[in-house]
Amino acid sequence: MKQLFMMLTAALFIISGCRKIEVDGTVSNSTPTQPQGTENTILEGRIKVNTTLKANYTYKLRGLVYVTEGAILTIEPGTKIVGELNKAGGLVITRGSKIIADGTPDKPIIFTSEAANPQRGDWSGVVLLGQAPTNASFNGQAGIGEIEGGINNADGLGLYGLGASSNPADNSGILRYVRIEYAGYAFLPDKEINGLTFGGVGNGTVVDYVQVSYANDDSFEWFGGTVNCKHLISFRTLDDDFDTDNGYQGNVQFGIALRDSAVADISKSEAFESDNDANGSTLLPQTNAVFSNMTVLGPKAQINNKGNNLFLCGAQIRRNSSISIMNSIIAGWPQGLLIDASKGTPTDLNFSGSNPSLFVQNTMIAGCTTPVKYAPSATAPTGATDASILGWYNTTAYKNTILNENSELALGDPFNYSTPDFNPTANSPAKSGASFTNAKLTNSFFTSVAYIGACAPGDAWWKTWTKFN
Repeated sequence: MKQLFMMLTAALFIISGCRKIEVDGTVSNSTPTQPQGTENTILEGRIKVNTTLKANYTYKLRGLVYVTEGAILTIEPGTKIVGELNKAGGLVITRGSKIIADGTPDKPIIFTSEAANPQRGDWSGVVLLGQAPTNASFNGQAGIGEIEGGINNADGLGLYGLGASSNPADNSGILRYVRIEYAGYAFLPDKEINGLTFGGVGNGTVVDYVQVSYANDDSFEWFGGTVNCKHLISFRTLDDDFDTDNGYQGNVQFGIALRDSAVADISKSEAFESDNDANGSTLLPQTNAVFSNMTVLGPKAQINNKGNNLFLCGAQIRRNSSISIMNSIIAGWPQGLLIDASKGTPTDLNFSGSNPSLFVQNTMIAGCTTPVKYAPSATAPTGATDASILGWYNTTAYKNTILNENSELALGDPFNYSTPDFNPTANSPAKSGASFTNAKLTNSFFTSVAYIGACAPGDAWWKTWTKFN
């Protein structure tokens, strides 16, 4: 009889399948043995102790899950985490806590939808909040920001930066060989959760080999901070691919964006969108990130293609931003580069004068109906016109290029949604021409390469761990 009872108990344990491991709002370290791939763990509330997610489970985020009180969330290579649909599941790493999501090329860590037929916006996304500088303010406290998307609460778990105590070298952990799919939640118009959001994340954090696909807002957005990132991929997002705000000062090298020609956001979609802040103020730190070796592909595989009319441009630098784009490819957009000085402190002041801070150099614009565009301020300098901005872009020392058609880039098959090839072919002008002599590129983060764009001929860094179509 006793043996029968034990057998029935074991059977019930196996049938129950999904095992919630939250105790008083804290997810414990309990990890019972289950068959490979069994969905058996719900994450909910707050993770307050060091916790490891194992590769032989599928984890479900129920609502916003906060890692708090300095806890470290470690995720093994090959682990799958899904966001619950009706609870808008998402993961928030709060200030002082860390995530160690260190996958491998053959075992990437995957954040995705739980739906059998997933759609963009099925769950909220991944949010990293750190203690690095920002020009944002919260409740009158300068240097502290409130991340958008309805994440903050009475305990301040949606805040980033530490004001005067902010630390540029702050460390929020590791994201390496990670895919984030079908995320994005619209809390309010223009206050959405992105695929991957950084708020005040410091340069002690490692971000390398991360793909965001089918986001319901931006793929990557940085609010302040100093974090450096390499090998980023944005695939068929809704709004912007790489959005920088509130004093982001980090560096990004080797990035790819490929857009869905039919899908764009009502706010107008770009590959790069950059503001110093929403008002275009002179607050410091100024947004002055540096992007090098980026390949951003818009909706127009051919220059006469139309695509969704909500696409705006490959790069919109506005509102007193001072980002720089180097050694990059902008291809297939209605407009290539838009310098927008129409709001706040005029952006064109950042590349004029004897000490410019905004550069676009060794960059190719191809297949864009309007390669370079200028939106002037009310007090625009005499002669500041589309032609003058084009002249600045074409400055001999900057070695930029404008090509009429995308085909002149001679990339493998860059606009193919299911099996793209972003590498330059033997005849590509992007095989060479990069330069790293600008002072913004001479720090140890940047890898000096000969080629323009994200890839060398025969490159494989964007293969194996990624997923397209």
